Amino acid sequence: MARRFVDLSIAIAMDVPSDPAGMEPKIEYTAHADSVSVMASYFPGLESADMPDGEGWASERVTLSTHNGTHMDAPWHFHSTTDNGKRRAPSIDETPLDMCFAPGVKLDFRKLPDGYVATADDVEAELKRIGHELSPGDIVLVNTRAGEVCGQPEFIHAGCGMGREATLYLTTRGVRIVGTDAWSWDAPFSHTAKRWAKSRDPKIIWEGHKAGREVPYWQMEKLANLSSLPPFGYDVLCFPVKIKGASAGWSRVVAMFND
Repeated sequence: MARRFVDLSIAIAMDVPSDPAGMEPKIEYTAHADSVSVMASYFPGLESADMPDGEGWASERVTLSTHNGTHMDAPWHFHSTTDNGKRRAPSIDETPLDMCFAPGVKLDFRKLPDGYVATADDVEAELKRIGHELSPGDIVLVNTRAGEVCGQPEFIHAGCGMGREATLYLTTRGVRIVGTDAWSWDAPFSHTAKRWAKSRDPKIIWEGHKAGREVPYWQMEKLANLSSLPPFGYDVLCFPVKIKGASAGWSRVVAMFND
């Protein structure tokens, strides 16, 4: 049986709009020719002419948030406790690995307007449309309009978000890992800020994330290529980097088809 992989991750890159101003990653690149003196310092008497083609190693120094690039948020990111305050929320290094390799299900919400907050009814209607009944452990991916404009300035303002009701619809059915191709699982802040200015209702702030206070779940953001996936029929692999006590970890997320 042949396996086929689809990369669902974006690259960590500079000068590609994928985060708000001031939150971008920074990468310092060292080329092969520039590292010879550093390499030679470990070997007294070594000259650049001694190295093949006068080259040392290429390396990079990265200044990065755990929320840059394609990453997975742990429940610790959303709140200090979960299960309605009964226990401390897990950090990313406490992610159960058996959750990170499981059947994928895609919800196609590309037609929902930017800033829209998806509801439980929206999720239920989409599951009915694609003919899928959720099973505990399914990894649910949300395809929004944001995926079409990844790397463009409008990206952080694009796509719908998943509200508290929609999130709990999934997690109360045993879903523990979800993902979106938008900047955030919630509606873009620029749209929520307009609603907040009118309602002054604090319940609308980060409501999808804060649903993790009630039922713990893990959430991937800034996924890619979701439009190429069918609704189901593949596995998702999404193991996060293990960072002690952290709220998130970078992930190389892929879909695997057994063709």
